[in-house]
Amino acid sequence: MREPMKRPVPAESASALIDEKIKELGDWRGKTLAKVRKIIHEADPEIVDEWKWGTPVWSHGGIVCTGETYKKVVKMTFPKGAALKDPAGLFNSSLEGKVRRAIDIHEGDKVEAAALKDLIRAAVALNLKGKGKPKPRRASSKRAD
Repeated sequence: MREPMKRPVPAESASALIDEKIKELGDWRGKTLAKVRKIIHEADPEIVDEWKWGTPVWSHGGIVCTGETYKKVVKMTFPKGAALKDPAGLFNSSLEGKVRRAIDIHEGDKVEAAALKDLIRAAVALNLKGKGKPKPRRASSKRAD
C-alpha cells in the first residue's frame, strides 16, 4: 500500500510553527531566528514563511533560505548560494559546496542587516530569473484539414 503524499503546510500554519519554534527555543537562538526572519521579510515583503523538514523555510519563486537551529549556531542555508555575489562576506559555512552556501550565526554575533537584505534580494532575483518567460510550445503533430 502506498503512503499518501505529504501536503505542504499552509502558509498561516507555517508562520505559526515558526513562531512556536522561536518561543520554544527561548534563548539567543530564538531571538536570532526572530531577528533573521524580520530582516528577510523587510528585504522582500512577498517572501512566504514555509515549514519543511521540521525547519523554517522562506520562499519566493523557490526556496530563498532555511533557518536551521542547532545547539551552538543558527544556520541560514541558501540552496543557490554559490551563484550569489556576497560582497560583505556573509557566507561562512558550506563554502566547499558547488551549489549551496550558508551563514552560521553564533551567540553574540552581530547580524549585518543591510548586507543580509542584499543577499535575500539577490536570492529572490535568481529564483525569479527565467520564471516569467513562457516555455516555447512544440508544434502540434495534428493537422487541421
